[in-house]
Amino acid sequence: MPRVTFTPHIARHVPCPARDVDGRTVREALDAYFAAEPAVRGYVLDEQGVVRKHVVLFVDGQQTTDRTSLGDRVGEGSVIYVMQALSGG
Repeated sequence: MPRVTFTPHIARHVPCPARDVDGRTVREALDAYFAAEPAVRGYVLDEQGVVRKHVVLFVDGQQTTDRTSLGDRVGEGSVIYVMQALSGG
């Protein structure tokens, strides 16, 4: 089962414990996570289900490439890491 985990910064705003979930893609894994922790969804995805501008997702240490459909594949032992992106100059 993939594991979804969040940075402490996000955890300051909403409880988001690390959780093992079912899923073969980032979308499936996050949907399973949000089913158990619905308050977290709005911090990660916008109203259209797209990753928010200042959120970055990594799967097994590699930044995801598909921010819209979240179709990146995840394996049984994958870790999906959700963090806030830094921006500015």
